Amino acid sequence: MLNVDIKNLRNLLLSSERKLKIYILMLLDSLLSLLACWISYILRLGETPILGNDFLIFCVISIGTALPVFWKFGFYNEVVRFSDWPVLKLIAKVILIYSIIFGIIVIFIGLNGMPRTLGVIQPILLLSLIFSSRIFLAYFLKKLLFENIIDDNTDNLLIYGAGVAGRSLASALSDKSNFKIKGFLDDNKNLQKRVINGLPILDPYRIDSYITKYQISHVLLAMTKISRKKRHQIIDNITKYKITVQTLPSIKDLANGKISMSDIRTLEIEELLARDQVKPKLDLMKKTIANKTVLVTGAGGSIGGEICKQIIEYGPKKLILIEISEYALYGINSYLENVIIKETKTIKIIPLLGSVTDENFMRRVISKFKPNTIYHAAAYKHVPIVEQNVLEGIKNNVWGTIITSKIALQNGVSNFILISTDKAVRPANIMGATKRLAEMFLQALSSEIDKDSKQRFSMVRFGNVLGSSGSVVPKFNQQIASGGPITLTHLEVTRFFMTIKEAAQLVIQTGAIADGGDVFLLDMGKPIKIVDLAYKMIELSGLTLKNTETPLGDIEVVTTGLRFGEKLYEELLIGNNPQKTIHKKIMRAQESFVPMKKLEKDLKILKKNIESNQIKEVYKIISKLVVGYNENNIIEDLTYDRKKL
Repeated sequence: MLNVDIKNLRNLLLSSERKLKIYILMLLDSLLSLLACWISYILRLGETPILGNDFLIFCVISIGTALPVFWKFGFYNEVVRFSDWPVLKLIAKVILIYSIIFGIIVIFIGLNGMPRTLGVIQPILLLSLIFSSRIFLAYFLKKLLFENIIDDNTDNLLIYGAGVAGRSLASALSDKSNFKIKGFLDDNKNLQKRVINGLPILDPYRIDSYITKYQISHVLLAMTKISRKKRHQIIDNITKYKITVQTLPSIKDLANGKISMSDIRTLEIEELLARDQVKPKLDLMKKTIANKTVLVTGAGGSIGGEICKQIIEYGPKKLILIEISEYALYGINSYLENVIIKETKTIKIIPLLGSVTDENFMRRVISKFKPNTIYHAAAYKHVPIVEQNVLEGIKNNVWGTIITSKIALQNGVSNFILISTDKAVRPANIMGATKRLAEMFLQALSSEIDKDSKQRFSMVRFGNVLGSSGSVVPKFNQQIASGGPITLTHLEVTRFFMTIKEAAQLVIQTGAIADGGDVFLLDMGKPIKIVDLAYKMIELSGLTLKNTETPLGDIEVVTTGLRFGEKLYEELLIGNNPQKTIHKKIMRAQESFVPMKKLEKDLKILKKNIESNQIKEVYKIISKLVVGYNENNIIEDLTYDRKKL
């Protein structure tokens, strides 16, 4: 019953109009002014004041001075229940101003029957009374009304990290009624068993006992200066206890006082890659970008968009965006324009709608703007979709590359970098085969370029990018949010993973070290089992796996069977002879290719069969050209008419 009454009182206070709350505070301060006048008179004269005209004038002057000063300097704009050191400083400031005005009146002008020393004593007493009243009100409203309410929606949490970030986070969350901070976790033995603002600093290796003792449901990570490997170890230790782990986007926001509840988010899986991201080499990042005209095809896609975001940081003169999707082009153009305005950069963004398969369009663009560097990211990349749309996949991925690279060569483009994929290695699907064909054309084209030429055409091959469209991560997140199950094609499927930012930075750096015809490989670390990734995402959500051993778990993982064209594992290299480069995360492969004369002959036949819709012949030619591709694959193209066979 008492809890219900307190809830009602809280709701009444929070729902009351701001004006009413201000009037209450002004009444309180008026009463405190009267009390300060009463006590100061007794202290100075040793007797109770007579309620005559002289004393009443003294009180009226006190109230008449205090309230206008308090109002003028924003004293009543502060929210009482959040009173903290800044509010106490404001109190001291307004009382100082009050005491100067009040002192001039009482001491220098004088009031009949009132000792002049009251002009000093009364402001000191008023300062003490207002200090005390605000501290009491803050404690009463925050502690008694909010923290002592039993609420089913209240979560008990621990903050991992008792440093600046952790303390700032605790301060930011102290007024949130739906969270109760029970303490800090910190590896530093010297900090453990100490107390910060009433909150204990605990040993993280005893977290199991704290979870039980405090009924912990969340752990918030507030660590900024640790390696990704160490972060991975910490998260592994926490998630095995089936509690939700969340983190902050930026310590910079904390330091600037910008943190809010919406900034706290569930950990993203890319934060769990057990390797540290290598910082980009500034000289390599700038070499093909700074003060140059740069063109990005597929600029609105996941990879192309991130490349654009990285490029703009290194001062190009112009950045040309080519994108076939109006929606995607609008999105990346708006983002880049906002960055330019915010950071006062002088970069010209040129957004162009068009397809890389449109030869007239590409010739018009490249001949007009004369880019120094081209990053060719335009491609159809989703394996099942390309498998069902074979001819369009080949047109876009192969002929888009042929058209763009030929025109780039004719117009003196210095650096051309094709974004390729690990699926191009002994491909089991059309998408991978098209990317390998695109690579082969660039290799053949480069072999035809004079060695003394300053034009460099290269390609960079890497695996799955976390955060890109079609990634398993958003798919798994959606499935977890809807209660499961998580669907996998096979329990043994493994993939290489890299963050989208890291991939884009490495792509840019490959252009700076290219000799021409290079097939660059990015160090993706060790391959990750997709099922392990699924388990980890379930743990990070604070949920449990549902299987035969734990039938009462939350999320089930089910297998659907390998899709057509899907491999259990991917490779980055056809041969076994990768060479090191000046960047430890970038390797150079020596891949065989078909000479241009023969390749063009085969491509001419391929194009003829595409134009006549001879899908079966298309498969045969691709199988002949691409090492590892099997022409006997089942034709999945949705336009393929089997009845005519």
